[in-house]
Order: sequence, then C-alpha cells, then structure tokens
Amino acid sequence: MSMIWRNLVGSAALLALAACNQSTPTPAPEPVLDAQPELDIPAWPHGAMVAAADPRAVQAGLDVLAEGGHAVDAAIAVHAVLGLVEPQSSGLGGGAFMLVYLRESGETLVYDGRETAPAAATSELFIKDGEVMGFLPAWQSGRAVGVPGAVALYKAAHDVHGSSEWARLFAPAIELANEGFEVSPRLGGYLANERLRSVMRLDEPGSAAAAYFYPGDSPVAIGTKLQNPAYAEALSEVAALGPPAFYTGPRAQRIVAAVTEDAEPGAMTLDDLRDYTVELRPPLCGDYRNYTICSAPPPSSGGVTQPAIMGLYERIKGVPAGLNQLRDLGHWVNAQRLAYADRDHYVADPDFVPVPAADLINPDYLDARFQDVGDPARAEPPGDPGAVLARGPMIDLWGRDTTEEGGGTTHISIVDLEGNAVSMTATVESPFGNSVLVDGFLLNNELTDFARDPMKNGLPVANAPAGGKRPRSSMSPSFVFASDGELVMVTGSPGGNSIIAYVSKTLIGVLDWQMSAQEAIDLPNVIARGETVGVETSAPDGEIWAEHLRSEGYQVTERAGENSGLNVIVVREDGLEGGSDRRREGVALALAPPEPERELPAPESDN
Repeated sequence: MSMIWRNLVGSAALLALAACNQSTPTPAPEPVLDAQPELDIPAWPHGAMVAAADPRAVQAGLDVLAEGGHAVDAAIAVHAVLGLVEPQSSGLGGGAFMLVYLRESGETLVYDGRETAPAAATSELFIKDGEVMGFLPAWQSGRAVGVPGAVALYKAAHDVHGSSEWARLFAPAIELANEGFEVSPRLGGYLANERLRSVMRLDEPGSAAAAYFYPGDSPVAIGTKLQNPAYAEALSEVAALGPPAFYTGPRAQRIVAAVTEDAEPGAMTLDDLRDYTVELRPPLCGDYRNYTICSAPPPSSGGVTQPAIMGLYERIKGVPAGLNQLRDLGHWVNAQRLAYADRDHYVADPDFVPVPAADLINPDYLDARFQDVGDPARAEPPGDPGAVLARGPMIDLWGRDTTEEGGGTTHISIVDLEGNAVSMTATVESPFGNSVLVDGFLLNNELTDFARDPMKNGLPVANAPAGGKRPRSSMSPSFVFASDGELVMVTGSPGGNSIIAYVSKTLIGVLDWQMSAQEAIDLPNVIARGETVGVETSAPDGEIWAEHLRSEGYQVTERAGENSGLNVIVVREDGLEGGSDRRREGVALALAPPEPERELPAPESDN
C-alpha cells in the first residue's frame, strides 16, 4: 500500500463522536490524531471549487469558501440548501457519509452519519404476519425510518474542522426558505409523475406533505416560488442551539410521533434520537497503478468496491496497451461483477458483524480473485478472502444477499482555497424518503437498505436489521491521490446500488481513459451486478457499447433515464477541472486563487 496510508487516524478513528447527548449544545470531542511530521507544504495554487446538484446550493458553498471557510463549512452550507430545493434526494431527516481530506497534515477522515435502526428493532423488522414485506409497503411506513444523522454529522465535522461561524452556514438556506425558491424541473417533474405519485403518499389528504407539495391536490408546478417557513425555523433553531434543537425537545417529539403513529408504526423513541452518535472511521484505501483510491468503509460500500474494481480491472486488463474503450469495456464489467458479488455478501455494519473489508481489497486476494472471471452470461458468486489469505473459509458465514436500494440521494464534491477537500454523499433513501414531512423536511426510509428477509438459504444475512445497527449503503464518496500523497480527484454520486458503477466509471474515465471530468461523467452508465449488464443506451455511444458487450456473450439490458448525479473535481497542473452530471441539474463552479500580497516599497526618507 502506498504512502497514503499515513493518512489513517489510528485508534482515534474508532471513537464515536457524541453529537447530542445533552439538552444543551456540547462540542463534539476533537479526535486525537496521530502525530504527523512537520512538512514544508507549498501553498495551494489551484483555487477552490464546489460541484453539487443545484446552482443555488453551489453558490452558497462558494460564498463560504470566498470568505475563507473550510471545505467542511462549505459542505454544510451546500447541503442545507439542497435539503430545501432538492428534498427528493436528501435533507435534515436523512444521513450521510463525509470524507474530509486535510492537505496540511495529509489526513483523510470519514464521518459516518448513517441513519441507525431504533434500539428496539429486531431482525424481523420487515416480517409481517410471517411474510416478508414488499419494498413499496415497507418504504411507505414508519418501520422504514432510521434515526437521522445529517445534523449530528454537521456539528461533529464542524467542531473539528470548521473555521466559519456555525450559524452563518445556515443563512443561505434560511433566506431561501423564507423568501421562496423556484421549483426546478427535476423536483416539479417528480411531483407531476403519476406513476411515482401512485406509489408514494406525499399527497395523502390532510398531511403536511400534501399541503406543501400538492396544494389543491395539484403538484407544485415548475417555476413556482415555494416558501418553506417550517424548514427555515428548524434551521434557525439548529443554527442557534446546535443538534439538541433537532434531537431533543419538541422537534424530536414530533419526529417520534410521526414514526410511531404511522399505520405501520416504527419503534423509534426519544432516547434513540438523543443517543445518536456520529462514528469517526478510517478510510479504506487501495492502489491502482500510480494512484491510491480512498473511500468510506462499511457500512458504506465505497471503500470495499472502488479500490476493488480498479484493482481487479488492472489485473484483468494487464499491461496497458493504449486507449481502447471497447476492448477494455468487458474488463471493467468483469471487475464490477466480482466486486459487487463480494460486497453483496460481506458488507454490513462492522460494529455488529465481522466484515473482511481490508481483506476484500488486499492485493493478494485481488491476485486470486481476478482469475474467477467466468461465463459472461452468468452471475459471479462471491469469493472467499478467508480461504485465499489462509485465515479460514468464511463464505458460509452468511446467506446470499442482493438487497435493492433506492435512489433518493445526492453528492457534493468540494476543494477549498487551502487544498482541503470534502466528498460527501447524503440521502433520504428512496425519492422523498418515506413521504412524511415534519417541520419542513422529509423523513428517510433508510431501513429498507437492510435485507428485509434476514435469512437466506438457512443462514443469517450479514445486512439483517438489528437495534442500533446501520444499514449497508452503496454510497461511495471517494478521493484519488497521486503517489506523492497530493490530491488528484474528488468524486461521488447518488443512484442506489448503481452508485458503485457510476463512481467507478469516473475513475476509469479519468485515470485510465485520460478523459476530462465532464467527459467521464457523460459516458454511458454500465451497471454489472448479477447476471445481466445494464447499459444506458440513451447516452452517446450507449448502443455501440451494448452491442459490443452482446457480441462478447454478456446478457445486456438496455436502460434509459439513469439516476446518476455525479459531481467530480480533478486537480490539473493549471487548476481545478470540474464536472456535474447533465442527467440532473448540478453545476461545478470555481473560485480563482487569491492574489498574492505585494510588498509595498519602503517610503523614501526625508533625510
């Protein structure tokens, strides 16, 4: 493993950051980072950049950076706006994973703000009358709501890294919520989609969601100026009081009431909210040629899948032989298949089950695993890192799991004026979460990311529900570093379990196919999980790619309307290069580096 492993934070990374255990605000404890040698770090010459899913959110982040704020400060400001203007994707009622890179010290930290199951939850959370609940009934229920982590994550990261005033970070979102914001085509399109409306309960008569999104039983039209004073009030109280304004008191009582008084009630309590903690974890990092790829560890999937896909791709492809996308396409598909199979089988909350995360990206395991590539017409089974690495077979610890995951998610990529970076993926799970609006924000349905059937083939599933457990996530906020430890790339995407494929596409595009950030994002999405290979034929070259894979024996499913929302920043010699997914409404905007201070000539003497 390359020198980037010096970025890991050692034993401190296993500590929980208490976000809100008191009724009055208390700062999250600062992690005790491993001592780093003093380095002569040259000034960051590249300026700053924010890439996110809405221009209004991006501008809020840029304004914070222009004032000298840290990348973490900007991420909070960006996400607070996204929770208002893009409520179908994320918000205060959901959770997130945030990677933070600190250029001066070289550390990379992961703040795990993933939602948790209520303490009273059991493995049979989604078993009703002896039968496994279907996804749609589970999604639209109180059972699906996890304890939200976003607000606690804000405070935990800001207490350690923030340089802007806490309250200032919420001002743009508060102003937009009070004055009103224009409903975007994406939000308006979701609300007007009759198929989606038929399976959600956003328009349930008498509900706060119906009054907000469907006044007069009609969806809010694109371009309408929509006000959300309840959201402004919630943010104002968080700005004044910190997480206790969310996790205790009247707001917490309203969240619990919405969950427990549901027709399919959940078991969330005030204690569950009060006791929520953010986990500080080390990233998982793996090598690809002269680069190191770091992402979030379990219960996220990024740290297992992104280094694995790239490591497997390198081994399957062999010695580079020039650029040839069609030739390399099957190699990438095979690498995805192997990594997805391992992820589906092993990844879960490591605080509850043993997860062989480091073994799954161990070079010795990848050396063996890439040779498992088989019939292109059949799904790949999971590998057994325990057997390969002589730790003892482990494949039969768990039943096979192919849990589906929704796509109500967003991603933020940021580099600040000091060269610090944030890669943050946030979610409420499926579009509009569980469709219940409380105080201007939607509650998540994140617990449907657990395996609803806790047993497979007579064996327990690693990702089965349990009290206090965090469901497995596909979120893959990622950094790429050069061999000298300098930042090369910030990337991530929404998109349910397809996130893994979406993010790996940008790594392949930029690092192997030598494309720009935007060119890599614009490539057709290819998702190779299981027997079939999904190819986005509505994208340029998508039909060519699909036909080529068919000619190689793969079972191809043609897909349109992919749910990716990639936001990418690449560090080039002459500055920052950004890209934002045209499939959504995002932008990537830059700040020029500050002008160097000029020395004034000494005044002439009168003598």
